[in-house]
Amino acid sequence: MKSNEIKEAALKYFTIHGYEGASLSQIAEEVGMKKQSIYAHFKGKDDLFLQVLRDAKETELSSKLQYFEKVDSQNPERDLYGFLQLVIDLFQKNEHIKFWLRMSFFPPAHLAKAIEKEVIDIEEKVQKILEGKFQDWIDAKLITIESAKTPTFAFLGVVDSILLELVYGNDDQRLKDKLAASWTVFWRGISH
Repeated sequence: MKSNEIKEAALKYFTIHGYEGASLSQIAEEVGMKKQSIYAHFKGKDDLFLQVLRDAKETELSSKLQYFEKVDSQNPERDLYGFLQLVIDLFQKNEHIKFWLRMSFFPPAHLAKAIEKEVIDIEEKVQKILEGKFQDWIDAKLITIESAKTPTFAFLGVVDSILLELVYGNDDQRLKDKLAASWTVFWRGISH
């Protein structure tokens, strides 16, 4: 289980210091080993970083999938707003998500393409799920849109705006105001 301990320490240092600021020496010291011992578990810093990133991606994706599994097709207003709250809560309470978002916004230059593939993968999966939910709500005549793609992209725009505020902002009131304004306009645009 030493690999998991190393990844947890790496998560901490990569989240706080970024890729460039985190050192394998710090990570090794955190778990009580010598730097060279990390190479018994990982090929190097890039390999460790990408494994931590993929773990974080899976944490985010599984959280969102679990949320959508509970969503029925009867209350889109509650379910969509709840999803926005989930995004905020995950960022504020889960180090994996905090790391995932920061690295998707600020990837190490030499790993940018690999990270971009991971980000696009999760975005496409979430988009597909959302489109299905929007189609269910359209079919049930709970929202007034003809194509599921339009509200999906609009909603993802709201999500992106909230994520940007979480990553760059540090003002809770601004986050609340942005959420309230974005949600009000979005919901008004698709509801009866």
